[in-house]
Amino acid sequence: MGLLRTLLAILGAGFAALIVWALFQGNFSQAGRWLSTDPWGIVTLADLYFGFLMFAVIIVLVERNRQALFWIIPIPFLGNVWVVIWFVMRLPRIARAFRG
Repeated sequence: MGLLRTLLAILGAGFAALIVWALFQGNFSQAGRWLSTDPWGIVTLADLYFGFLMFAVIIVLVERNRQALFWIIPIPFLGNVWVVIWFVMRLPRIARAFRG
């Protein structure tokens, strides 16, 4: 379990670093225009936000209290970096639920 949590944390940190790199190397405005006008860009955004919604459902099932809002509300803004943080913190609880 510890190895998996560590691996997820490393991958999450790598993804965060990739985002920072893209912010400095890419043209965020141009990419945003493409995402919001090209049909495949729109599909990509829809897929992304549908995934966020599905993960929010998982968070509600695991948290089962108001703390779920703390984890769900930032997802559209922080994306999967935030999801990885939640996953690393809750992995033992999730594993117990699947085993028990």
